Amino acid sequence: MSHALFSLSLARRPVATSLAAILLGFAVFALPAQAQLKDPRPTDRYVAMAVAGELQRGHLTKHPLDAEMSKRCLTTFLKTLDPMKVYFLQSDVDTFNKAQDEKDIAQQIKRGDISLAYTIFRTFLARVDDNMKLIDDLLAKEPDFTIDEEMQTDPKEIVYVKDASEMQDRWRKRLKYDLLVQKLDKVADKEAHDKLTRRYHSFEKRMHQIDGDELLEMYLTALTTGFDPHTTYMSPSSVENFDIMMRLKLDGIGASLQFDDGVTKVSKLIPGGAAEKDGRLKPEDRLIAVAQDEAGDFVDTMDMSLNDVVKLVRGKAGTVVRLKVLPVGQTVPKVYDITRASIELKDSEARGEVIEDGKKANGSPYKVGVIDLPSFYMDMAAAHDGRADFKSTTRDVKKLLADFRSKNVDAVILDLRRNGGGSLQEAISLTGLFIDQGPMVLVKDSDGRVQHFDDPERGMAWEGPLVVLTSKFSASASEILAGAIQDYHRGLIVGDEATHGKGTVQSLLDVGQQLFSANPPKLGSIKITMQQFYRPSGVSTQNRGVVADVALPSLTSHLDVGEKDLDYALKFDQVAGSPFAVTSMVSPAMVTELKNQSIERTDKSEDFKKLAATIERYEAQKKRKMVSLNETKFMEERTKNNSAKEEEKELKELDDPNRPVVKRDYYFNEALAVTLDYVRLVVPKLAAR
Repeated sequence: MSHALFSLSLARRPVATSLAAILLGFAVFALPAQAQLKDPRPTDRYVAMAVAGELQRGHLTKHPLDAEMSKRCLTTFLKTLDPMKVYFLQSDVDTFNKAQDEKDIAQQIKRGDISLAYTIFRTFLARVDDNMKLIDDLLAKEPDFTIDEEMQTDPKEIVYVKDASEMQDRWRKRLKYDLLVQKLDKVADKEAHDKLTRRYHSFEKRMHQIDGDELLEMYLTALTTGFDPHTTYMSPSSVENFDIMMRLKLDGIGASLQFDDGVTKVSKLIPGGAAEKDGRLKPEDRLIAVAQDEAGDFVDTMDMSLNDVVKLVRGKAGTVVRLKVLPVGQTVPKVYDITRASIELKDSEARGEVIEDGKKANGSPYKVGVIDLPSFYMDMAAAHDGRADFKSTTRDVKKLLADFRSKNVDAVILDLRRNGGGSLQEAISLTGLFIDQGPMVLVKDSDGRVQHFDDPERGMAWEGPLVVLTSKFSASASEILAGAIQDYHRGLIVGDEATHGKGTVQSLLDVGQQLFSANPPKLGSIKITMQQFYRPSGVSTQNRGVVADVALPSLTSHLDVGEKDLDYALKFDQVAGSPFAVTSMVSPAMVTELKNQSIERTDKSEDFKKLAATIERYEAQKKRKMVSLNETKFMEERTKNNSAKEEEKELKELDDPNRPVVKRDYYFNEALAVTLDYVRLVVPKLAAR
């Protein structure tokens, strides 16, 4: 049995800990602490066989489990463990490659044998332990920052070291770079050394906490992502967290946590959540221990995996959790007992706001309804059970549109800039709120059969001017909506040059249910690409995305976060389109006029001129594959341009759960100006109909 079809972007953002790591009291991976990994568990054999079987039966490409897939699996697994090649030796990799050639990893997994994963991971832990001694020795000394030397920064260009001497030199440069970054942030020398010592010791400890579930997930996903970037194996805890993200509801205290060099900190309290109502826990407080109920023993959380901490904090509504906390700015810990409650993730659901701007002919301002939509969510379990009130994106947006109509808005902006996808069913029904009838999306399966999914309901919830605001992070289900709106000429696409470019559909198959017909155990799920979707015109969004009608200059257009930047992404193609009636809401002449008006404004804007200079510096530094480790040169380069900081800033803003519905910055103001220009052009056409 599988969940309803869904389309979800898992674009790999270059931010180590963001919403992908932890959000509102739940984590993507919840890993029970374990002293030492031993051998594969009996259930691992069945899970591996089931995953391999599903890949062969159901994947869109029908690619066999051959030597190529074995090679991809090993490459990805090693990259997952050691992306910057600072742990494994070339001799280790040679040994693993020999084992791959002799045993054929893909066929091993097909037979249920994952022993090589344990062999590789034990080697990795040994190298981590060995290098920790080296790191301590190097951090005990002050490097010479006057030497003119450089460090390679492109993982694709870095090669594995041959021996201990080369490893020492690699770590010497790595730590020198880390210390220069601390200097750039104006951290005192001793504090910087202490901070890095904590960071790497904490990493060592956390690697030893990895359990069989996570290792199995990493290894099988190394195989599955060889087929395409979005086919993954999800452990039971990952499935649970995926379900939470889709239904936007969980039981907990309502606090976002983040990991900072061995310490778990509170990053945010959820309005209306248990912690916020209690009033004692504050952002930046450090969590040092957790206990269950009124009398349970405290478990030390220092250096504990963030996921393990989350597992301790999260629990059933009505139960008590006790937190030992170091309040921000204090040195004496306090204990807070908080009763867990059911929490709705309001900042992840559709939110709306009406803003006023510009001036009509009668002197009154234009009213624009703005909808911020972070994902296409749906409570799949409630929908499957037939509950009429299940959580639904379409239902929430429909209510917002009704409110907009009651306030007589002149236009609607649907902001999908940070929307990575979600339920395919919701993408279809939500698109139908703006289109009267016809195909919303075409879907092709592995046998080449194409079927179209039509608007499930006649009529429109909003018939007026529509602008869809997109970015390179708008993916999957977002691209279904944007593509259909553009094909029907129903509204205007404004934003980055193109969207993410994910044009595939996944199904979530329960592994336990595949293996056992009665009382299936929780063995995780495989999220497998079984179909590819196409716009009503028959054009795929795969790799190309949806090209904006009016493109606005932005840094996100230049980030390497699109589908085409992912390993083993499927190719673009197209199929015969399905007949549909094009509206007169957008015309080529209108788009040309709107583009020219926008360019005229942005060319004169000081903010966009600064952005253009930032983009130019970003592109120049991104092309550089080396970084200077001479302090004077390093500081000069980073003062002029810090592409990593610029990238991190953009991603942080997109991931910010406190983000308002409307942030009136220069970028949004230009999108609003385009919207008002569009209203002035299209309203006379509507009146003439």
